[in-house]
Amino acid sequence: MVAPRLKVTVLISGRGSNLGALIDACATSNFPAEIVRVISNETNAGGLVKAAKAGIPTAAVPHHNYPDRRSFEADLDKEIRAAGTQLIALAGSMRLLTEAFVDKWRNRLINIHPSLLPSFKGLHTHKRAIEAGVRFSGCTVHFVRPAMDEGPIIVQAAVPILSGDDATSLEARVLTQEHLIYPLALQLIGEGKVLVKGERAIVNENSEQLPGAMINPAIPMV
Repeated sequence: MVAPRLKVTVLISGRGSNLGALIDACATSNFPAEIVRVISNETNAGGLVKAAKAGIPTAAVPHHNYPDRRSFEADLDKEIRAAGTQLIALAGSMRLLTEAFVDKWRNRLINIHPSLLPSFKGLHTHKRAIEAGVRFSGCTVHFVRPAMDEGPIIVQAAVPILSGDDATSLEARVLTQEHLIYPLALQLIGEGKVLVKGERAIVNENSEQLPGAMINPAIPMV
């Protein structure tokens, strides 16, 4: 008997770059999750068109039509639940969610952020990483908590920061990894391989682990 697929709603605000990676992953027959709805707080978000072309139901809940965040999130929650959602994935959603909403979906709400959290929370991560002189940057998929860009980390990918990098070139290299690790995180959750203990996400020990270390710059020892 085939196990039921995890029902996922994706929240977006723009073009839906990571949404595209999730759609492609969920289109494979053996993937343990399916996208049941894509919702945007912007009516003209390009990601809504992308989802519709893939045959995924969409909805717009324009935040500027509401007097406050509480009423906006009440209607957003109704749309999410109407789809039978079991997990919410934030993919370029630019609305900060209230503590009440986050707690309601605790450990069923994930996000991707373009840095190696807990470093460089917030915006302009690539520029800030270069200016700080760190040797690696990357991206993180994590469970959402009320504080911005906090929560148990599920998957991370690291990329070296090269001497000629600017924010644009680093962003492109990180984005490639985002498109890999967001579907991976969704797969791990859908397969029941992620357990939250306190503020840590424990991944099943049978999952592949990366041995050794990465060094940048990697200059041979003499």
